[in-house]
Amino acid sequence: MMTDATTTIAPPAPFKFEPEHFSKAAFGLESSIIRDILKYSNQPGVISFSGGLPAPDLFPIDELKDAADRVLTRFGTQALQYGLSMGYPPLREYIAERMSVSGGIHLTADNILITSGSQQGLDVVGRAFLERDRHVVCSRPTYLGALQAFNFYGTKYALVDMDDEGMMVDTIDEVVKGKDPRIIYVVPNFQNPSGITLNEERRRILVEKAHKYKIPIVDDNPYGELRYSGTPMPSIKSIGGQAVVQLGTFSKIISPGLRIGWIAASRQLMGVFERVKQSTDLHTNQFAQFMIYEFAQTGALERHIEVIKKAYSKKLDTMLSAMKEFFPESVKWTKPDGGLFLWVMLPKSVNSADLFKPAIEEKVAFVPGKPFHPDGTGLNTMRLNFSNASPEDIHEGIKRLGRVFAKFI
Repeated sequence: MMTDATTTIAPPAPFKFEPEHFSKAAFGLESSIIRDILKYSNQPGVISFSGGLPAPDLFPIDELKDAADRVLTRFGTQALQYGLSMGYPPLREYIAERMSVSGGIHLTADNILITSGSQQGLDVVGRAFLERDRHVVCSRPTYLGALQAFNFYGTKYALVDMDDEGMMVDTIDEVVKGKDPRIIYVVPNFQNPSGITLNEERRRILVEKAHKYKIPIVDDNPYGELRYSGTPMPSIKSIGGQAVVQLGTFSKIISPGLRIGWIAASRQLMGVFERVKQSTDLHTNQFAQFMIYEFAQTGALERHIEVIKKAYSKKLDTMLSAMKEFFPESVKWTKPDGGLFLWVMLPKSVNSADLFKPAIEEKVAFVPGKPFHPDGTGLNTMRLNFSNASPEDIHEGIKRLGRVFAKFI
């Protein structure tokens, strides 16, 4: 007769992942310095100018609640189901119509692909165009999130310097010599990180260069509607037409937590972009797309944009005034007409990263400028955000930063 026996199975040995387990692309990625800085800037009492966060107290919570309720009441099962890779058709139609009216271009829903924020738009562009050791033409400095997205594909950079009028596009001929760039990447309106806007003449020259070298332009435009002063510029998309891929987002004008952005491009490109997107997430958050469409249909979006423009304009003025009062004469800064950021330039002998710890000790945080430079330059620069803190905290935070400068500059 057989008897049951209890078999003791030894637990498996610990499994250790080694570098060779990972792809070179994944293992070589660097952590975002902005995410790393958050652990310091979230400390009690620290006034943070480090993130790119919209002001949470301005989120249109009541209107979004109403929109969510209407979606669940009218379209509940549809909004909670799988959706199209291209996005919710009414929202795409709305975006196309809005861009056509404001941007002087003719777009239809077929020109719009909904993405999970404009950061996914950057990744879709990277997947579609970039390969190892191929070049991206971009400014120095440029948006850190774009560098992170493009670096995954082993990209190299052909760098164009900036002045107060934006990319110095006349130098592109020299910059691209001996290279075969895949795209020109630009943040033309209130650039992250500098706050600088590319002037109209240079926009037209940039399009001419794109046609000359047959390089598509990627126009990253998350801040274009946040203008507080100055003269609006024609979009690069309106000048360059099918040669331009424009990225947009609702993150800065409604809420980043909804994660809804878009790509506007020619129909020829949309087939490629749609297939690329399908390989990543099938479709973007369907419920959030319905919510944003319902929110916008009541006129709430236009009203909300005016509210945040008024608030952010006051915050920018507060920061500029405080910098003039508390910063040494040897420190210079940009004076944006909109957006969420401005750029500080310290004397050449000063490394802004060396000031970060003293700044945290003074209970104020910023982002050092080096990570915005693909070639590792910009040691004497830093980025400041003015949208998230209150005017009172902005004044006090700049005062604290001024004390740091007084000690080390």
